[in-house]
Amino acid sequence: MAPNFLSFLVLFFTILGFSMVVDSVSRERVYLESQCRSAMYRDLCVKTLMPYVNKNVVPGPQRLAQISLASCLSKARVTRTYVSMIAKKLNQTGNSQDSRALEECVHQIDNGVDQITRSYKELQQMGTDGDENFMWHESNVQSWVSAALTDVTTCIDGITGDGIGRREKAMIKARFLNMKQLASNSLMMFSRFTTRYRASRGIKNP
Repeated sequence: MAPNFLSFLVLFFTILGFSMVVDSVSRERVYLESQCRSAMYRDLCVKTLMPYVNKNVVPGPQRLAQISLASCLSKARVTRTYVSMIAKKLNQTGNSQDSRALEECVHQIDNGVDQITRSYKELQQMGTDGDENFMWHESNVQSWVSAALTDVTTCIDGITGDGIGRREKAMIKARFLNMKQLASNSLMMFSRFTTRYRASRGIKNP
């Protein structure tokens, strides 16, 4: 009788613990899905933000926008390193035309990294130096992230050379596409934050 009761207790608490974990994860996911519902790439939005949300930490709209931008910046830096490596490899094999095309792409990524970095710093300032400066910061962030998106799109369209291996070309395009998706989601999260902030402060739409 006692062993059966002990087994029942073990099973009960195992199921209870599992249910609590599932409930916690579900609540966190539901919260992020509500924050990401306007994103063009919703699954990626939730996946990007999920590691930063738990029962003790529930980031607000501004923090979520910062995390989204930081993730985009990290991906841009990794992509720049990878494309630079492929460009150097092509240059060493004498394929100067494709090498120059990729080097130009690296230059555009550099611009994108700079623009996203400035956007992140600008976002950190928003709400700390007076509502009169809010719309100025907002315009800067929107302009810079949009410009970074344009740079990424230009890079994707420019990868046409036959000298780039099929695998490398696929990897580069996949990384650029991921950057583009992260930047798009970042703009959405930023817009969500600014809309709520302006509404709470009575700041008129630009």
